[in-house]
Amino acid sequence: MSDLYRSALSARLAKLPLDLSGLEGDDDDDEESEVADSIGALPGSGMGPPAMPARNPRTKAPRPPNPDFAPISASPFFDSASQVDVPSRSLDVRAYYTPPKFAGGTVMVCHHGAGYSGLSFACFAKEVADMSRGECGVLAFDARRHGKTTSTQNDENLSVEVLADDLVALLRVLFPDPKAAPTLLLVGHSMGGAVCARACPLLINDKYRIAGLTVLDVVEGSAMDALPHMHSLLNTRPDGFDNVEAAVEWHVKTNTIRNPYSARISVPSIVTPSQSASAIVPAYQWRTPLRSTAEYWPSWFKGLSSMFLSAKTARLLVLAGTDRLDKELMIGQMQGKFQLVVVPGVGHMIQEDDPTKLAEILVEFWRRNERVVVGIKRVGDD
Repeated sequence: MSDLYRSALSARLAKLPLDLSGLEGDDDDDEESEVADSIGALPGSGMGPPAMPARNPRTKAPRPPNPDFAPISASPFFDSASQVDVPSRSLDVRAYYTPPKFAGGTVMVCHHGAGYSGLSFACFAKEVADMSRGECGVLAFDARRHGKTTSTQNDENLSVEVLADDLVALLRVLFPDPKAAPTLLLVGHSMGGAVCARACPLLINDKYRIAGLTVLDVVEGSAMDALPHMHSLLNTRPDGFDNVEAAVEWHVKTNTIRNPYSARISVPSIVTPSQSASAIVPAYQWRTPLRSTAEYWPSWFKGLSSMFLSAKTARLLVLAGTDRLDKELMIGQMQGKFQLVVVPGVGHMIQEDDPTKLAEILVEFWRRNERVVVGIKRVGDD
């Protein structure tokens, strides 16, 4: 981490107040927006929603649900939503799937980031299906300890190796014959990018056809540099919410998700009713508290750059803003080993903030690398 970056990060942390009141009132909203602008500018750490001042439910009466942030069903965005039994991993995986409409089509396999769910790709999935005219499908799913995926063994391990094996096992269940399976294009956001990078060679060894590997808004160097500061940032997040609408509203008003429509689809899946809600315990809590995943953070990002660059397929890195590449990626970019696209005007949740733009990028990437003329090198090929 550079001295400039460290100083900027420390200054931003120092500006956070110890406590602020709830979202009620115009004055509170103005103060919240000011803090959100400060924290939201931090380089993407890959650690999920940015931190905001804690909301203490004990000091305020419960707020009624705001209909402007009411949940929206995800049913129009995927053809199916089902629980998939993956016995080799003792998992019952929640999977959202829109298959390609034509034989020989491609499926974008989307892995979400820490604390989120497969529904963070809902709007993106609809855009991909429309832009590709059904030639390209989308499969998104909830990782273990996330969303509606459950484990019969209550395995808490979220190391990148375990998550990558989960992904491979799920695809083996859904597409048991690699020769008959559709071509796969791996898309991973943040933590999910590390999972897809590690799963890619495993799938290639299994003889699945991999059209490309896409990593969304995570760089190993920036992520590793941010890890020592994550507990301080998480200390300032709300412990929970009065209702689902309040959770959606928090994500929108803090610019964690800049697309209210997408937030109304995805956020309900990342909170859960509290088992003992009271005046002290909020009615809804995080389904996957990020602090509980802390021991696995280094495994997610250490070695990500080399794993990404060594993938034997086309490679695409999509960043929000101008997050710096680490040395290994800078050298790889100069050598033409991967395609880099920077999307302006979005935050860490690229696929939610601007699903149309990301779909355009991914569909163009798919068309160029899946339909490549024989004998012409793909982007990222050595």
